[in-house]
Amino acid sequence: MLFNFQLSTQAQGLVDITAEVTEAITESGVNEGICIVYCPHTTAAITINENADPDVKTDFIAGLDRIFPDFEIFRHAEGNSDAHLKSSAVGASETVIITGGKPLLGTWQGIYFCEFDGPRKRKFYVKVMGD
Repeated sequence: MLFNFQLSTQAQGLVDITAEVTEAITESGVNEGICIVYCPHTTAAITINENADPDVKTDFIAGLDRIFPDFEIFRHAEGNSDAHLKSSAVGASETVIITGGKPLLGTWQGIYFCEFDGPRKRKFYVKVMGD
């Protein structure tokens, strides 16, 4: 089953979408399987990371800003080449194991939509397969 979600984002940051992914799994009725969380945008991404300390989200963006600064030498007319680089480095999707009808995540893990070029209206998909 394919589920489509929409969200509004800030300029840059991580949005916890674990609840939406869990909702899709529950609605699908799949007890054992996998799901793919996919972002169809070239300046955003999906990742799994710590969800206990909110400073991790801030540090994540700060680290990417340091690795991929907005260089004046970039030629892309929209002026968001750094966001494209961050998106490619983090990745457009994550695969999550489903067991017991829930996403199999570590104690401190959450699933995040990563915005690198907002604010924007964005979407992401969850494909649930199993049983």
